Amino acid sequence: MKKSAFYIIPIFLMVLIYNHETLAQKNRIIVPAVTTYLDANSSPYNKVRPGDTLFFEGGNKEYLQLKNFLGSKEKPIVFVNVDGVVTINTDFYYGIKIANCRYIRLTGTGDIKYFYGFVISRVKGGAGMSVGDLSSDFEIDHISISNCPIAGVYAKTDPDCSRTSLRENFTQYNTVFHNNYISNTGNEGMYIGSSFYSGETIDCDGQRINVFPSLLSGVKVYNNIVKYTGWDGIQIGSASTDCEIMNNLVMYDSQAGVDFQMSGILIGGGSQCDCYNNYIYRGKGDAVESLGLGNYKVYNNVIIDPGYNYYPDDPSKMKYGIYVNDVSCITGNSFSILFNDIINPKTNGIRFSSTRSKKNLIASNVIINPGKGSTGYIVLTSPSCDVLQKNNYLSMTKKAAGFADTTYSLLITSPLKINSFPFTDPSGSKLTITYTIDSIRDVSMDVYNLNGEQVSHFNQTKMSSGTHNFKLDITSFPDGVVLYTIRAGKEALSGKFVKVK
Repeated sequence: MKKSAFYIIPIFLMVLIYNHETLAQKNRIIVPAVTTYLDANSSPYNKVRPGDTLFFEGGNKEYLQLKNFLGSKEKPIVFVNVDGVVTINTDFYYGIKIANCRYIRLTGTGDIKYFYGFVISRVKGGAGMSVGDLSSDFEIDHISISNCPIAGVYAKTDPDCSRTSLRENFTQYNTVFHNNYISNTGNEGMYIGSSFYSGETIDCDGQRINVFPSLLSGVKVYNNIVKYTGWDGIQIGSASTDCEIMNNLVMYDSQAGVDFQMSGILIGGGSQCDCYNNYIYRGKGDAVESLGLGNYKVYNNVIIDPGYNYYPDDPSKMKYGIYVNDVSCITGNSFSILFNDIINPKTNGIRFSSTRSKKNLIASNVIINPGKGSTGYIVLTSPSCDVLQKNNYLSMTKKAAGFADTTYSLLITSPLKINSFPFTDPSGSKLTITYTIDSIRDVSMDVYNLNGEQVSHFNQTKMSSGTHNFKLDITSFPDGVVLYTIRAGKEALSGKFVKVK
């Protein structure tokens, strides 16, 4: 009898280190499980100071609101779970709301038995999490959000008649989301920044006025898992400087099939975001839509079956691997589309419609089996598109590209020289994860299933400075997405891979 093979598919090619020093600062304040509303302007939380840590006891909550907390750049205020998971299953209109807070971190890393220390399992009437009301300089990590009729996350402050949040008066700095899990949302998975970069009209005492929403500076969205969204998976708008979207797993986006709300990752109007190392799988929408300012790169993304199940028998309903247009492009700026692997796009691999941009580069991409056939690999919609194409590998069959039959891993005989595809572990049951430390330390590794529950724990004692490996037998690990965290003192490294049986 033939044995089943196990394939290890790394979801991203770079792991990032986040620091736990903030969890061991100044005052340690215990927040009981029954507490749902914390206002830094009211007792007892008016005594909280920069550098303090608030520990939330595990247990059930109807909702959680954090308001008016002000840390500092050097000493953020930290909110973390302790002794279990904080679970929210609510008929309220949000699960967690953060209002008028700055220099804070909300993290679910307080109990090593769980990858996600805050779990919003259901919100009956609204979004899973809202971060707004002039909030800025925040980090949100290790939160699980599911079953929301609107978005999983909103992170923006909309303009209103007070004018405090208009572009000339407010900027949202340092918006960071990492290692979060979002699934089954009615609208967007993550909605970060405004979609109305060019302005919108609001009513103020019967007078219609045109206003411009605030800009975002310093956006980092990485290592998140986003699955089964009604609209766009990850949408970022008005992020005009220092924006990165990287190492995310986006699966089955745009299930509602609503026009103009269909993408795995949307670089929206007014944004300038590098988008790289993402794995985008079988959404109904375009995998990556680029509607931004230009002068950024879309590179090293693995894109599988974009538009796969969107009117599959109707070729007029077009969907693309990567789509670029001129919604907010600054004349003379450029786009670089590099080292992307695009498999089975419904219509075109890359569709480029920007005529304002200049000196664009589409290079070293792999495009396999576009729905439009040999004319659908890379489509420039106008003779005015200024694009240099170099070294792209175009094929109608994955066999010609040297793919294994059952995965998108490359065979040793493959003609491709690009190393961005997933690889197949030669033994079928072993995985090596590498880490580097700078001094002698005890190191531990915890492995979790997709629900954030610990399935394995490993220790390495008195490891010397330098690079080391955890070599794991993954035969007993659950199939699907597997999460891990390596801890060394106050530092931790998190990542994920997919095990396919």
